[in-house]
Amino acid sequence: MAAANSRAERPAAAPRRRKGRGAAPYTLREVYPLLADYYGEVEHRPRLPPIDELVWTILSQHTSDLNAGRAYDSLRARFPTWERVLAAPPDEVENAIRHGGLAAQKAPRIQSVLAAVRERTGGFDIAFLAERPLAEAKEWLRSLPGVGPKTAAVVLSFSLGRPAFAVDTHIHRVARRLGLIGPKVSADAAHDILEDAIEPERVFPAHVYLITHGRRVCKAQRPLCGACVLAERCVERPDLEAKGLTARPGTGVPSPELAAKPL
Repeated sequence: MAAANSRAERPAAAPRRRKGRGAAPYTLREVYPLLADYYGEVEHRPRLPPIDELVWTILSQHTSDLNAGRAYDSLRARFPTWERVLAAPPDEVENAIRHGGLAAQKAPRIQSVLAAVRERTGGFDIAFLAERPLAEAKEWLRSLPGVGPKTAAVVLSFSLGRPAFAVDTHIHRVARRLGLIGPKVSADAAHDILEDAIEPERVFPAHVYLITHGRRVCKAQRPLCGACVLAERCVERPDLEAKGLTARPGTGVPSPELAAKPL
């Protein structure tokens, strides 16, 4: 199995500069302490065993965490073991996860992943990935049917405590606006770029800070630049403000205390 490139082998991403004026944009190492001070300390607590995390992450695709949680709880209540999920008729699995949306697509994907894991390991325990080199662990997960960089990183980071940087739509948006990645860098490519830009022990907190900032302040529509601790060197803020795309003062901009409520 070909392993993904190591940190040493991957080219460093050059900082993206604002055209014509202003200071160089932040690096992720500069962003980290500012958001850590703003949002407070992040404690890593494993959410689920790794195979459960893998299924939960599939359920979370294109829906909210709340709906994914409901679908996961319903699936486990209906089928207490993964063996029973694998053996069930697809329509029964589909009915069990209907709360999560796209059930017709997710049910066969979950069964395909479980089948592949059992074929490779003889069971459903993938905790051994905690001991594999990170690139090898990523490649093992990504070789499962329908598992991409984000799903692999979530499992490794959230369940196994590995320094894999999961990039969702919020993080991708914030990273592009700040110039942490280039404007044409895809979310899949951003995983390795951001992972290489910060110390391994800070990967998980950096993920939490960026996703939280994207949800509370750097929103897709009408970002709250007036409440942003990173506005000074944000690459896209001048253009967003010039085009009137940011929230106007007094129209939903939270106080720092509200925006920075504990994580």
